[in-house]
Amino acid sequence: LATMLGPDRMAQDLEKWEHRLEKIWRNEPTDTLDLALADTKQRYPDLDIQPYRDMIKGMLMDTPGHALYQTRYETWDDLEIYCYRVAGTVGLMTLPVLGTSPGCTLEQARGPALSLGIAFQITNILRDVGEDALRGRIYLPREDMEKFGVSEKQIFDGIIDQNYKDLLNFEIQRAESFYKHAALGIPMLAPEARLAVSTSLRVYKGILDKIIQNDYDNFRKRAYVSKLEKFSMMPAAWLDIQDDLPFGIGGSALHSSSS
Repeated sequence: LATMLGPDRMAQDLEKWEHRLEKIWRNEPTDTLDLALADTKQRYPDLDIQPYRDMIKGMLMDTPGHALYQTRYETWDDLEIYCYRVAGTVGLMTLPVLGTSPGCTLEQARGPALSLGIAFQITNILRDVGEDALRGRIYLPREDMEKFGVSEKQIFDGIIDQNYKDLLNFEIQRAESFYKHAALGIPMLAPEARLAVSTSLRVYKGILDKIIQNDYDNFRKRAYVSKLEKFSMMPAAWLDIQDDLPFGIGGSALHSSSS
C-alpha cells in the first residue's frame, strides 16, 4: 500500500484515520463510512479502542520514512510487538463480537485471542520470507539468524541449507506454541463462534505444514492451503469443538500488549 500511495500519503491517511477513530469512540462519526464501526461500538460496548490505535502503529512500522518504520528486528521481543500490533490486535477487536461462553469472561479469553493473532502473523512471516526479501525486509529476528548461522546475504540470495531449515523449524515451533495456546481458548468462545475460529486455526496452521512439505523453500515456492483442503479440514474442526474443555487459561500472550 505504501508503494502504491507513497509513504507520505500513507502516513497522512493513517494519521487522519486515527483522528476519525477517536471521534468514533466519542460517538461523533465523521461520515457514513465511519457509521459501520460506530454502530458496532454501540452494539458491542466492550470494544476497546486501544487495539485499533495499536494496529495503526503496526501499519506505520511498515511505512518507509516514518519514525516507527523497521525493516529488521533484533530479537523476538521486538518482533512480538510488531506481531501484536498488526495481527494480535485483530483477536482483541473481534473477541467482544464473537462473544464468550457462559461463565467465561472476555479477560479470560483475551490471552488465547492474542495468541491466535500472533500465530497467524508468524505464519505470514515464514510464508513470505522470499517476497519480503525482494522488498528489502527481513522479519526473522537477527538473534535467531545468528544462532543458526544464517546471514542476511543468504536470505537475499535465497540460499536454502541445513542452517536455514533449522532456523525455519525453530520459528515454526514458536508459531506452534502460540497455536496451542490459542486452541485452548476456543471453548471459551460463544458456541456459535467456535467452528469458524477452529477452522481458521487449522487452515492457517496448515500453511506451516506446507512450508515443511516444500522442503522449507519459501523463496521459490508459495506455501498455501487449497480450497479443497480447507473444506476437508472442517469435519476435524467440528470434532475439535465437541469436547467440553475446561476454561481457566487466561493471561496475556504478551508482557505488555499496548507497547
